[in-house]
Amino acid sequence: MKPVNSRHAPPRAGAMVEALRGLGYNTATALADIIDNSIGAGSDTVYVQFDWAAENSRIYVLDNGRGMSPEQLDAAMRLGERNPLDEREPDDLGRFGLGLKTASFSQCRRLTVGSIHDRRFECLRWDLDVLAGSSDDGWYLLEGIHPGSEDFMKPLMDAGRGTLVLWEVLDRVVTNGFQVKDFLELATQVSQHLGMIFHRYISSKRLRILFNDKPIKPWDPFLIGHVSKAWSPPAVICPVMRTVTAQCHVLPHGDRLSEKDNLNAAGPEGWTSQQGFYIYRNERLLVAGSWLGLGAGRGWTKDEAHRLARIRLDIPNTADADWKIDIRKSTAKPPIAIRSWLIRLAEDTRSRACRAFARRGRAVGFTHGTPVHEAWVAEKFSGGTRYRIDREHPATRAVLDEAGALLPQIKTMLRIIEETVPIQRIWIDTAEDKETPCVEFAGETSSELVAILNDMYRGLVKRKGYSASRAREQLMRTEPFHNYPELVAILPDQL
Repeated sequence: MKPVNSRHAPPRAGAMVEALRGLGYNTATALADIIDNSIGAGSDTVYVQFDWAAENSRIYVLDNGRGMSPEQLDAAMRLGERNPLDEREPDDLGRFGLGLKTASFSQCRRLTVGSIHDRRFECLRWDLDVLAGSSDDGWYLLEGIHPGSEDFMKPLMDAGRGTLVLWEVLDRVVTNGFQVKDFLELATQVSQHLGMIFHRYISSKRLRILFNDKPIKPWDPFLIGHVSKAWSPPAVICPVMRTVTAQCHVLPHGDRLSEKDNLNAAGPEGWTSQQGFYIYRNERLLVAGSWLGLGAGRGWTKDEAHRLARIRLDIPNTADADWKIDIRKSTAKPPIAIRSWLIRLAEDTRSRACRAFARRGRAVGFTHGTPVHEAWVAEKFSGGTRYRIDREHPATRAVLDEAGALLPQIKTMLRIIEETVPIQRIWIDTAEDKETPCVEFAGETSSELVAILNDMYRGLVKRKGYSASRAREQLMRTEPFHNYPELVAILPDQL
């Protein structure tokens, strides 16, 4: 029934579609949206093809799913055919009913979708130039393949099943000055992104994505099973919203990784950018590293000190409204009800990650359950934090005990060292070099380390009267020698 005092006001097709092109997709996020549909259609293999031909370049996605009937294809190609408020199947990766169209329009001016269902081939297409050239407001969904593009449907016809999504007239991809090397670089970026977004599907063998005929490798943000991980407790269920689960991870410091593993663990955007929460909806990655605006004041920022912190969050597709999932499925905002829970998880993970990073992945605080005697201690006071040389550290204590008349000068020297620690310079160098400064004999030859260790050992035995076994035990829990147990263990019984 027509409402009283109303008028019919449909949008102009050409203007509306041009506006939808600006939703913020890039090529990688747009293709991920297309693959979501393939997964929803029961596909276990998806082919992504980048074909370079200058301004005639094209991209297509072919899957081996169940295909679409003529009625299903017609509905899939219409904008707004499906209400985002409708209840979805638990494993449905969609929501708005716009992804296929808006993702494709963001990259190309001609979208063609062919599908085979029950051995019947159907094909529909949108051509934005046709809409733009229309004299009325009609939404003209074209039937069949664009003349001259028939060969591009051949992969689907040869397969005999599934769906092929073809992008032509790639005006948002092949822009002025765009060359084949740029196309290849884009292909690499897209491949890495898809390996990240669908890594859980790929790792579990539920999905294969072949990119230009080469299998995409999954990227695991959490280094599951790596023996050097600093911290990885079991997953926990949110006490307030029990459909949400979280698992905290502190990754190994780069010093604990091979060069290959270090490069891989850094992720597509690099170590610092990849820290934070990873939000999965039905095991499909939505947000790849963000602190979600949580934290004190303006919220936590991504910095070097917390680069090893990553937290996995799993949410169901019934929580899209609560998490404010956008059309591109690339942003999310946590519900107010669970923010305090997320903050507690993040504070614990960030604190542990900071310590692991500062200590370059080495054991912090304890060795075999026994506290480690550290050379520096942090003192908290109303004005902030001071860093002091521990006067009871064996090396320091030995000098102070034998200083004699030089004791005042030595204490003065220690205070000067403490008051002039170049903390700001260290942070600047760390930010610029993307790495912590060398500490704990890093870069020193083994002979220099052994000489210092032997001197400490001799002082404990000869001057302090320790037995050999007690001296070794003391060194095993003294910084930095606790990191070299193999050298401490071979110290001789007789000096």
